[in-house]
Amino acid sequence: MSANIWNLPAVTVRSIAVGGMDNNVYLLTGRQSGDQVLIDAADDSSAILALLAEADRDSDTEATARLALVVTTHSHWDHVRALAEVVAQTGAKTAAGHDDAASIEVPTNTLLANGDVLSFAGFSLDVIALRGHTPGSVALLYRDPAGPAHLFTGDSLFPGGVGNTQQDSVRFGQLIDDVEARIFDVLPDDTLVHPGHGSGTTLGHERPHLQQWRARGW
Repeated sequence: MSANIWNLPAVTVRSIAVGGMDNNVYLLTGRQSGDQVLIDAADDSSAILALLAEADRDSDTEATARLALVVTTHSHWDHVRALAEVVAQTGAKTAAGHDDAASIEVPTNTLLANGDVLSFAGFSLDVIALRGHTPGSVALLYRDPAGPAHLFTGDSLFPGGVGNTQQDSVRFGQLIDDVEARIFDVLPDDTLVHPGHGSGTTLGHERPHLQQWRARGW
């Protein structure tokens, strides 16, 4: 399984799609430190462990790559199927949104809230809570000093709309409000969106459709 790779000055981002629902798994590796963050251990622990090994071989530093943290963007079953095995094999700590952690069978070491910053050697990730798809859904933002920001949105934002809220108008209103206020109102058009399934997009491509999404209710 070949990974998609973004070679940024401080961080290398890799992604693979796993499982029958084509869940995207993202791995960020600090190019000098070897510190790693995995976003959504969704399925296929063997493929994820192979991704970790590939990143270690390709590191720009002699430091051994080390999986510091596995962040779960939300508690739905298709995003956590490999979490227990990956944690068991690597000893990595775990993080998830405060209001989703109780629904994840693997214990969560770090409870995330909107505005938190996760710091690693050579890079950091901003936590953006996006309530609605689940109560504790989070997105992670990497602000690349040399280029566009990279936004990992789980199932809260996709090309063409926000995540599924099961036709619940209250949940949809909360999600579209959070997506607009916490993402589109503060981040530029060149921000790259990396969703939990399927292809990516940019905020600039999606921005003209915000009011259409709000009017249709999904």
